Amino acid sequence: MTRRPSPATGTGGCTVTVCRGCCCGTARTVPRFDHAAQLDRLRTAVAGEATVRVSDCLDACAQANVIVVQPSAAGRRAGGRPVWLGLVNDHDAGADIAAWIRAGGPGLADLPPVLDLYEVTPSRRVREQLS
Repeated sequence: MTRRPSPATGTGGCTVTVCRGCCCGTARTVPRFDHAAQLDRLRTAVAGEATVRVSDCLDACAQANVIVVQPSAAGRRAGGRPVWLGLVNDHDAGADIAAWIRAGGPGLADLPPVLDLYEVTPSRRVREQLS
């Protein structure tokens, strides 16, 4: 029996980790923002091309909302590394992230200049845990 992988993982697409821990995804930290809609829109926009998962705290609370885009297998072979994006608190940024992922993401497509504004560097300890 041959197991058919799901499109998101079978294509070797990017993995997108959306922080929804103690600070990210809460109205207390980022008021007047629809956090659930952000997650739904991202999942819809990259469906079949990337895996979107929700994580507890990624320990970058000062940068809430945090999204980490990990490269696909092909992107990693091309030298791509996880890209951490912080202060992703508007829906246009989510659309820009999705477009970049659809273009290939880390290692396969250059980070669009608009997303340079969101790039953050987490602590080494946190980076090592997610790599």
